[in-house]
Amino acid sequence: MQRLVPLALLLASTCIPVSARSQESRVLVFSKTAGFRHSSIGVGRAAIRKLGEENGFSVDTTEDASAFTSRNLARYRAVVFLNTTGDVLNPAQQDDFERYIQAGGGYVGIHSATDTEYDWPWYGRLAGAWFKSHPNNPNVRKGTYRVLDKSHPSTEGFPDTLVREDEFYNFKSIDPSIHVLIEIDEKSYEGGTNGDHHPMSWYHAFDGGRAWYTNIATASAAPSSRSRRSSSVFMSALTPDTPSSPDSLFTRRSRPFAS
Repeated sequence: MQRLVPLALLLASTCIPVSARSQESRVLVFSKTAGFRHSSIGVGRAAIRKLGEENGFSVDTTEDASAFTSRNLARYRAVVFLNTTGDVLNPAQQDDFERYIQAGGGYVGIHSATDTEYDWPWYGRLAGAWFKSHPNNPNVRKGTYRVLDKSHPSTEGFPDTLVREDEFYNFKSIDPSIHVLIEIDEKSYEGGTNGDHHPMSWYHAFDGGRAWYTNIATASAAPSSRSRRSSSVFMSALTPDTPSSPDSLFTRRSRPFAS
């Protein structure tokens, strides 16, 4: 994958806040890799920064896991896992990120965010699934996406189907709570293993916060029906109506995560 993501960024942009409230809107983009590294990460960081400049929210980028402290995470409306891979957080950092989500924080996962932290069950449920395999030989193929839900801000104005070339993932441990927005027709390419309903983009509420994920990562063009308004709806997509107090991030929840 040598280019990111216009379509994924279109989708992710609907999960990034504009300055709709008095609290500063700020997003943390985290792209640490401990496994395969996608060459598109730098392009993705730059594109998200541009979205921020155009839509009035601040973007911080890092590959330093020490940013995952309760005090620092309290500054952000959402954390974007941009093509992360492998074991990227230590146990203390994992604990602080769990508390951030439990306090109402938002998570955005792009592409290999599901190829991350296989030994952390809570993260797998937050992301909504884990990467299982590629179609292989080649990994990048052309296939047909089906848009199942156009009522969500991230898919508003999309056509019923999209034909795209991308690096498709097969998934395992798919969380039953996810609401699938886009699936892929496995009959349109070879190598799919998730059957008739193969999810590719989804969202769900999880453990006090909200999460949104897309596997779509290398599409060369976004639908022409993109609405500028879509960049303003992150609050409705991921964050509750009343932002959590930063102080609440320092209070551990007694429950491990929502069942």
